Amino acid sequence: MVSVADRIEAYNRGRDPERLALKYGKMRLSPFVFLRGTCHLFYEDLPRHELLRHAPLTWCCGDLHLENFGSYKGDHRLVYFDINDFDEAALAPCTWDLLRFLTSVRLGLEDRATGADGAEVAHLGSIYLQAYAQALALGKARWVEKETAEGPVKTLLDSLTQRKRKDFLDARTHIKGKQRRLRTDNGKALPVSDEQRSRVAGFMRTFAEQQEDPGWFAVHDIARRVAGTGSLGVERYIIMVEGKGAPDGHYLLDLKQALPSALAAASTVTQPAWASEAQRVVSIQYRVQAASMAFLQAVTLDGKACILRGLQPSEDRVTLPSGAERRKALESLMQSCGQITAWDHLRGVGRQGSGSADELVALGQRHDWQSDLLALSVTCARQTQDSWQSFCAAVPQV
Repeated sequence: MVSVADRIEAYNRGRDPERLALKYGKMRLSPFVFLRGTCHLFYEDLPRHELLRHAPLTWCCGDLHLENFGSYKGDHRLVYFDINDFDEAALAPCTWDLLRFLTSVRLGLEDRATGADGAEVAHLGSIYLQAYAQALALGKARWVEKETAEGPVKTLLDSLTQRKRKDFLDARTHIKGKQRRLRTDNGKALPVSDEQRSRVAGFMRTFAEQQEDPGWFAVHDIARRVAGTGSLGVERYIIMVEGKGAPDGHYLLDLKQALPSALAAASTVTQPAWASEAQRVVSIQYRVQAASMAFLQAVTLDGKACILRGLQPSEDRVTLPSGAERRKALESLMQSCGQITAWDHLRGVGRQGSGSADELVALGQRHDWQSDLLALSVTCARQTQDSWQSFCAAVPQV
């Protein structure tokens, strides 16, 4: 039998060693962070259950967990709160998304020392599933924005009005001589080699030639980006470009290699013949979000499928509450996440093999599946904790 550590090593083989070491260090911190970093294990070890085989097919996020809901500015400049990571997105039974999120709630709330016990976590999971089912039953996809948000989501969106792009730029760069340069001493970026700088700069020159304003994309600096957990170690860069009209005349871009979906690899559902893995990610994200992130597009770097997008000061996650208002705020957050999951699933119906709206509505109207899914999340959480302990015992701390 192949060990957990060996399975993880095989899956991550070929990644940037420096950032892969950072990933493994993060994964040792807690079962929740381990869950985030091992999406492939979650789906490879998925329990056998009718709910996970015969639920309506939809376009799943694939890596649905507490920290993959967040704020961002859409392509028409309004700020939204939605699912915001689609690296693992694929066609699958809708219950796969629900089970991964419920598992993350069990592990994540314990990770944050919120004081939530097993009974409260089950209660919060029930709120999430009830909100999901009720939104499905209505059969209409809506969205969350500042004017309609509640609880900690509203607190987050209200706080974004105070954020300035110049402050965002200043936090990630410094002035060297008379030139602005990307910081590589703050844990968010690492230096690039001369070869990497040359490759990325060449890609950007070619990309710029195809744009209406090529000068806007003139490169000022490049660094290896450190972000996320599951994707740490894949080829990824932060690029500072001219960005005429932006504060101080600069704009930050994220260029990230797209790898095959762990969900799709574990599923027997036939997937569309995407032009590339980046096209898969971008297409599904455009398909299911109420408004997609500004400047999101699939590109190719030396034959590798990549996703190019702008970095925004409006990107953030909710702060999980504590204290006297903790329970009420957590219930509100679960309500919002459940509705958003349903709305995103509804937007993808009837496309390239996904089920119909009527199938999802019918699931929302039933009440015979939610308790089984909650029980499965207990199994998955225990399994994740066991795998985490095996990993920590086998992989030495750096």
